[in-house]
Amino acid sequence: MKLGDRAQSSLTGQFSQIDATAEENTRKVLSAFRKNRVSDGYFAGTTGYGYDDRGRDMLDAVYADVFRAEDALVRVGFVNGTHAIATALFGVLRPGDVLLSAVGAPYDTLQGVIGIEDRGPGSLREFGVGYRQAEPRSDGSADLDAIAAAAADPSVRCVLVQRSRGYSGRRTLSVSDIGEICARIRAVNPEAAVVVDNCYGEFVERTEPAQAGADLVAGSLIKNPGGGLAPTGGYIAGRRELVRRAAMHLTAPGIGKECGPSLGQNRLLYQGLFLAPHVTAQALKTAVFASRVMELLGYGTDPAPGDIRRDIVQRILFGEPEALKRFCRGIQKGSPVDSYVTPEPWDMPGYGCQVIMAAGTFIQGASVELSCDAPMREPFAVYLQGGLTFESGKLGVLSGVQTLLYPEEE
Repeated sequence: MKLGDRAQSSLTGQFSQIDATAEENTRKVLSAFRKNRVSDGYFAGTTGYGYDDRGRDMLDAVYADVFRAEDALVRVGFVNGTHAIATALFGVLRPGDVLLSAVGAPYDTLQGVIGIEDRGPGSLREFGVGYRQAEPRSDGSADLDAIAAAAADPSVRCVLVQRSRGYSGRRTLSVSDIGEICARIRAVNPEAAVVVDNCYGEFVERTEPAQAGADLVAGSLIKNPGGGLAPTGGYIAGRRELVRRAAMHLTAPGIGKECGPSLGQNRLLYQGLFLAPHVTAQALKTAVFASRVMELLGYGTDPAPGDIRRDIVQRILFGEPEALKRFCRGIQKGSPVDSYVTPEPWDMPGYGCQVIMAAGTFIQGASVELSCDAPMREPFAVYLQGGLTFESGKLGVLSGVQTLLYPEEE
């Protein structure tokens, strides 16, 4: 039996569970569209100031319903997930406040935002915001006692919870995990706002972090919630007052959500959200398949094929740089766009080391499409995510394996 067929034949149970979750999340999205009486009139765009953009404002309401939040801010003006998360943090925090990261160091690009690493002016640290972090346990899980102890300081006004693992070996958090973190923080510091970096996690489970007690959640539209159609953008959802404060930081005090043209992108944002549960399921199936294939080849994978998924990211351990680069090049070869390009490590903006990225995507950098990236540092692990369809994701993974095993055929 071929390697791909052998891997797929053992995944029937996992695929069935993924499909059931996608159906439930589709029901939730469809319900939000119906409740808010979405019509094609909302797909028209605005320019300039963007006053009275009915489609933009209605999309905020739909997102708020989908994510079970009081309000939402969905804008094409967010350039990436880091921008949306940074806007949420700047909206919450003020000089003299302390930000606590609940599960160790945050994702590389956020370290410049916070000021952990000096990657340019304008960090929270420059604005007088302090920083602390609680380390995860040795097994990669959140250390609830350490989080509670750190959060008990009344100067901690915001706790950042990164749902996905980023470029680390820690465990991705479930919505239930996030709920436990929120409960422990509330018990010792009810005034602290919990902000969740929700990137890669939307629609993977049947509930979202706001339902578990998070005050704000933020993410990118070129990941799960954009459904592969959103050309750019990000979102923030949560408590109304905190969303309002974030909007004032995104635009200007006194302007907030009232401005911001949609530039003709509304239809893609609505349709992308409608497709998002299904597309997320396709990405999950691709990740599970990749985990099983690489496991059969003897490589370390996390999550393992049978593990419950909390995000769409698949970590594969290569242990040395050349194998990692060959796999990324194979993923690029199996992509629909720029398949002829050879990925090379480079100094990617916002990162502290060189990064190699395979991303033959229709939307530049869209990691809900099949992509594969890795920091060029120990333990030389690659992070694979996305797949608009399982069929194309499967073929892309097998292309990565082909180039990994037979580099002379490149």
